[in-house]
Amino acid sequence: MFTKWKEWARALKREIFVLYSASRDRRISVWLRLFMLGVAAYAFSPIDLIPDFVPVLGYIDDLLLVPLGIYLALKWLPKDIVAEHRARAEELAKQGKPTNWAAGALIIFLYVLLGVWLLRWLISWIF
Repeated sequence: MFTKWKEWARALKREIFVLYSASRDRRISVWLRLFMLGVAAYAFSPIDLIPDFVPVLGYIDDLLLVPLGIYLALKWLPKDIVAEHRARAEELAKQGKPTNWAAGALIIFLYVLLGVWLLRWLISWIF
C-alpha cells in the first residue's frame, strides 16, 4: 500500500516541475500561467497556508489543494505543451527544488494581516 503512495507522491512532484516549466511558456494564456505559477510556488514554498501542526486541517492543503491545483492546470493545458514540458521537467528536477521565498513572504504577510484583524476584532469585542 505504501508503495502506491510513494509512486503517487513521486509522480505529483514531477508534475509540479512540469507546471513550473510550463508557467514560463508564452504560448499559454497569462491567466493559466499565473495559476500554474501559483500552484508551483505554493508547492515549493517552505511555508504552508495552513501549518502542518494544526490537527487535520494542516494536511488538507498538502493532500487536497496541491493535487487539485496540479490536476486542473494539467487539464487546462494543451497536451502537446504538456509533453514538451515533461522533458524539461526532468532536467529541472535534477537541479533540485526551487525555493520561492516571495510566496513564503506573501503567506507570512497574510498571517500578519489575519493576526492584526483578529486582534482588532478581539479588542472591539472585549471593549
